[in-house]
Amino acid sequence: MQPVDFTTLTAACSELRAQWLPARLEQVYQRDRFTVSLALRTMNQRGWIDISSHPAAARICVGDSPPRIPDTFTFSEQLRHQLSGLALVSIAPVSPWERVIDLQFAKRPGEPALWHLYAEIMGKYSNVILTAEDNLVVTCAHQVSAKQSSVRPIQTGQPYELPPSLTDAVPSAIESLDRWKERISLVPGQLKINLLKNYRGLSKVLVVSMIRSANLDPEQSTDSLNPGEWQQLFQRWLHWLQCLENSKFQPSFTPEGYSVIDWPKPENNPIRLTSVKSVTELPTAIELTSVKSVTESVAELPSSFTSIQQLLNSYYTGEINQQLFVQLRHQLTQKLNNVLAKLRLKANTFKERLQQSADADTHKSQADLLMASLQHWEPGMKSISLPDFETEKPVIIALNPEKNAVQNAQALYKKHQKLKRARIAVEPLLAAVQEEIDYLEQVEAALSVLETYRNTQDLQTLAEIREELIQQKYLDVPDYRSSDKTGAIEFHRYQTPSGFELLIGRNNRQNDQLTFRTANDYDLWFHTLEIPGSHALLRLTPGTVAEETDLQFAADMTAYYSRARHSEQVPVVYTEPKYVYKPKGAKPGMVVYKQERIVWGRPQQAPAGS
Repeated sequence: MQPVDFTTLTAACSELRAQWLPARLEQVYQRDRFTVSLALRTMNQRGWIDISSHPAAARICVGDSPPRIPDTFTFSEQLRHQLSGLALVSIAPVSPWERVIDLQFAKRPGEPALWHLYAEIMGKYSNVILTAEDNLVVTCAHQVSAKQSSVRPIQTGQPYELPPSLTDAVPSAIESLDRWKERISLVPGQLKINLLKNYRGLSKVLVVSMIRSANLDPEQSTDSLNPGEWQQLFQRWLHWLQCLENSKFQPSFTPEGYSVIDWPKPENNPIRLTSVKSVTELPTAIELTSVKSVTESVAELPSSFTSIQQLLNSYYTGEINQQLFVQLRHQLTQKLNNVLAKLRLKANTFKERLQQSADADTHKSQADLLMASLQHWEPGMKSISLPDFETEKPVIIALNPEKNAVQNAQALYKKHQKLKRARIAVEPLLAAVQEEIDYLEQVEAALSVLETYRNTQDLQTLAEIREELIQQKYLDVPDYRSSDKTGAIEFHRYQTPSGFELLIGRNNRQNDQLTFRTANDYDLWFHTLEIPGSHALLRLTPGTVAEETDLQFAADMTAYYSRARHSEQVPVVYTEPKYVYKPKGAKPGMVVYKQERIVWGRPQQAPAGS
């Protein structure tokens, strides 16, 4: 995941200053242990500003509205208590080339700041710290004890101290090409490493993109560059400084992550700065109202992003969601595999006992045969061969030589009764275990379709599956609280060749919703025959009839969203929704149906998942 560097932070804060100052703080909400959101209202808009101290995704940007889940974090409660109703009057860097932003709050614009909320965007050392006018720490996202850091502990009630000052050289637009080149190439080495070592405010992503925009290899040695290549790279260096000075940024995605700098093509004319201030004044210069407004440069954006805020929110939300998706899917898959393995072992044990009980009638017939032929028994016999009542074929009966014929017959009768009782006891147990297996295989089928993260709906689908398993007592979460289910359900949606809508459930919750709430009398309901999979609903209007191509399309998609998605042909049943029932006490997604017809689905010919 690409971290927020000084350039990105400068770009984000430049936009925030232009669009959100001054603003009234209306609400504080903490999304998780790393991210706190501030609800701000200006004369023109209302929105949420996310401040995150996530070790891999620390950032400050405009975010989405938080979910309808109660906020139980202490940090956000303290921020609410101190800052609610105040005005955000400044978003300023604390010192040049530092990734620490000071959000200042006052009673009203133009008055002195009463509170300072410091956002330290510094990778794994990121933090969010609230101080009063006296510069004492009131609260922070992460307290750092003296044992954790002897250099800079962060504790409530202690004075706030800035991070240790950087010692690298300060980038300057007035520095000559020769001096800049000398500093980078004094000790021969990789070009990207030498740049990072000798100047502050740089990041690996920025340096690599800067070097590549000059048609150079980031890993080539500084000794290998000719004067023309040095000149070309120096122009990119000046272009970067000019973008910082003029707050001219362009958000875009790259194969490696994202970029906020629009690098000139190698054939462009050399860049010359005529009015750039000393770089030590750059962060201050960015705050000036005379710089080019953000909205002016936005109109020229070739990408789908209209602002740095959208870029950062989209990128980090997607990256974090992808991490959560992988972790949650692994957790659910492991749990399902473990539970299913135990249930299948139990089912096999019950099946073996039933197999043994199948011999119960044999023991009874042998006992009857022995009782009818007592005259053929002799003391000490270990077995006896007697003709069967019906077939008259010889039947060999094992005997206990220490017992007489009647006692041996009684032992066979007892064994018959024992096995008969075992069958009566085991059959419902096996049925219950098999029902659990069928249900969990249905959940497993829903998980198998979610192989990779594509959008937020995929993560929401996993969250619903997790909640379902918690409610069904397969997952034990001590601090579990049911989530809000009032939001709209997003089924998989497709269009058949005739233009009919096909809806497919993503999990058992959606399957039940689709079958018993969404379906009407004119629709057709689809499901794979005795194979775990999603419910599908072909929406039809009164007076319309589905063509063969529509039925085939629905069958193909139903087969694709099933456990048999990798097969060539899969039997799919379809019927009217009124013939689909949910047995009393059945688990989510489990149904029975009647008056079904069969069509063979071809999952390999189904379109890719939505």
